[in-house]
Amino acid sequence: MLVFNRSQFIPISIEEAWDFFSSPNNLALITPEELGLEIKTKFNRKSVKENDLIDYTVRPILNIPMKWKTEITYVNEPYCFVDEQLEGPYKKWIHKHTFEKVGNGVMMYDEVKYELPLKFISKFMLGFIKKKLNHIFDYRTTQLIQIFNIKDAA
Repeated sequence: MLVFNRSQFIPISIEEAWDFFSSPNNLALITPEELGLEIKTKFNRKSVKENDLIDYTVRPILNIPMKWKTEITYVNEPYCFVDEQLEGPYKKWIHKHTFEKVGNGVMMYDEVKYELPLKFISKFMLGFIKKKLNHIFDYRTTQLIQIFNIKDAA
């Protein structure tokens, strides 16, 4: 299984971080537009709970729509939650979101464990997928700097 890690400091309370990141309604705000993310599940609660199922449509390659269904498999509010792909573009996708109170803010950690479909094309696709993941999380970093009005992002 492949692993992708990313972290970012955000000068907000852990409760604010939890409220923002544990709501699927905010996901489109931090996802590049070219992925065409649409959340199909109506989500009326403040944050996710274990066993929540969330349906999306994404357009990761050539603007071709794909269904993506995730399940929230673990929640430890306000410190961590895990979503796992049940249906989507990956053979396996497990995304652990962790929030740690640090000084005057929160250190947010993302760990994505994933497997690509079709082993025979995986070697060819691996570079593309890694580049795409970096782009998605770079975009998210930029968006969070704007959303939370972070002055010193260096």
